[in-house]
Amino acid sequence: MRANTVPARFPHLRQDFAASLVVFLVAVPLCLGVAVASGVPAELGLVTGIVGGLVTGLMRGSSIQVSGPAAGMTVLVFEAVTEFGVAALGVIVLLAGLVQIALGALRWGRWFRAISVSVVEGMLAGIGLVIIAGQVYAAAGVEAPASGLGKIAGLPGAIVEVAGSRTALVSLAVGAGTIAVVVLWQRLPERVRAVPGALAAVVLATAATQLLGLPIATVEVDGLLGAVQPIGLDAFGRLGDVALLGTALAFALIASAESLFSAAAVDRLHDGPRTRYDQELIAQGTGNAVCGVLGALPMTAVIVRSSANVQAGAKTKASRVLHGVWLLLFAALLPATLGLIPLAALAGILVHAGWKLIPFRAVASLWRAHRGEALILVVTAVAIVAVNMFEGVLIGLALSVAKAAWDASHIRLTVVDKGVGPVQAHLSGNATFLRLPKILDTLEALPHDRPVELDLSGLHHLDHACRTALENWSERHSTLLTAPPKPAEPSTL
Repeated sequence: MRANTVPARFPHLRQDFAASLVVFLVAVPLCLGVAVASGVPAELGLVTGIVGGLVTGLMRGSSIQVSGPAAGMTVLVFEAVTEFGVAALGVIVLLAGLVQIALGALRWGRWFRAISVSVVEGMLAGIGLVIIAGQVYAAAGVEAPASGLGKIAGLPGAIVEVAGSRTALVSLAVGAGTIAVVVLWQRLPERVRAVPGALAAVVLATAATQLLGLPIATVEVDGLLGAVQPIGLDAFGRLGDVALLGTALAFALIASAESLFSAAAVDRLHDGPRTRYDQELIAQGTGNAVCGVLGALPMTAVIVRSSANVQAGAKTKASRVLHGVWLLLFAALLPATLGLIPLAALAGILVHAGWKLIPFRAVASLWRAHRGEALILVVTAVAIVAVNMFEGVLIGLALSVAKAAWDASHIRLTVVDKGVGPVQAHLSGNATFLRLPKILDTLEALPHDRPVELDLSGLHHLDHACRTALENWSERHSTLLTAPPKPAEPSTL
């Protein structure tokens, strides 16, 4: 007789239950902070977190990875809300989700892993810089410029403005105190650190604000039902807007890349089942489609919540589903508590999150080993700050492709001329049409009154254009030509 008890059917329920509480506590301040920074009601961040747990969490793909609103999408969402309005956000997120589902069904999920790591890290660095700059204004309670470059350029003027306002100084102090608590929390005993630092910082900032009666702004509460605005049929009338469609495509591509890179990182943290990338992409797309219908924020897999889930001992997808349940209960039963949270505290949480997005160690190590990749990372980050997120990523991808083409066409031509006898020329590397003019110029400069031995056996690749040009040059100059070996069976011409 087979056992049908709960422990028998769910052998890891105790570990998953404990992990879900940890992830829930980590998710609450981040969901709220991302929503506020994106320019939408705070409750919409919780809605996305709930969908990430209850919808995406139940689907196949990655069993341990946790999804929800991500700091990495904040800049793009804010730009979309600014340009198209909150009402259009649902349509954009819905379209993005449908694109992700299509990509997963076409089995394109694995191809996102081919995106240059330098581009992804540059994207995160650029996002981190824009988040930090923007949330400094939010922490001080002053209005931030719209563009990323404007935010950074306007910081000196903002400092002068803050220095003359007691309210702004108090608000900034609360934000700075929140950051200090998050950083110092990691140095406390392990038993204390069972409570996530971000949650502790927000609770302490809220308590200080209420007890001291500090005159700073707090989260505006509309209630869960009041914040959720399902998209209506009239919203689909904007589907003819090319800019809106481009934004939806950007949402889909960037959310997919961030989710699948997070999956690869999470897989390195545990020994359980590996992520099935195409199914994970379908799961993320389904979650985003539901978020779009509800008019909520887009979701991605979030490495902070996912790593907390792993470290808390999660074994199955039950932990991420339960974390969605806790978020739903919190939003439904305790909505009034949101109105007590100071905006400066949430800004401090996001400043810390933005700082963690900047891969300082990766830049240093890349600069020592692969300066070209380091340059791509930095240029991508600067382009995101100076232009916008989507175009910045495109610039990074273009640089990555150009570097790959340059590396693929790397070739070396060595000439040995002893003064007597034939001149020896050795080609090694990859001979492509990109380097053909340089190759021919060098060969044409060789002595014409003596024979030439052209050795191509050191080539790894010889494209048709180069082969034809070298054979023609050899015939004109009576050259002894040694061809590179073929992949299957070596031969010489």
